[in-house]
Amino acid sequence: MKRILCITAGALMLSALGACTADNDELISWMEQQHKEVKPNVPPIYPPKKFDPQAYLGVTGVEPFGSQKLIPVGGPANDKSSTVLAAAKAHATQELESYPLDSMAMVGSLQQGGKTHGLLMVENRLHDVKVGDWLGQNYGQITAITDSQITLRETVQDPTGEWIERTSTLQIQEKAR
Repeated sequence: MKRILCITAGALMLSALGACTADNDELISWMEQQHKEVKPNVPPIYPPKKFDPQAYLGVTGVEPFGSQKLIPVGGPANDKSSTVLAAAKAHATQELESYPLDSMAMVGSLQQGGKTHGLLMVENRLHDVKVGDWLGQNYGQITAITDSQITLRETVQDPTGEWIERTSTLQIQEKAR
């Protein structure tokens, strides 16, 4: 009985395998047909452009990485520059010189004894300033105060290393309500 069952099970398996291979042959022929019909549309790859090296013709000028392009760290470039910097440093340091100008906001002005004073807000503290006071981190000295702005003269280093003076202003800032 066991033998008959084994023979029957084997016969069933062979017939199932035969059916799979018949379906498999049909699937393979369909895939081959689709492969022949579909043409890929891939654009061609262009060859890389040829690198054409150029000779450096600036031999007569300043070398771009030469030591003469470096800004001297230790000191000013000439006597005039030295005088400008020395004049800016020849004063007693004031509290508002430790803050950058962009952290200050002019919030008003007032008249006291015939002189105009500016009101600056720095780190949520109100400061009273007058003409001649120093503020900002670029040796800025106040030269004029009006109802709407504070004008100051700053001493800064230009790209060549020279110390020059420039004019800056702080405009009045009104808070949004």
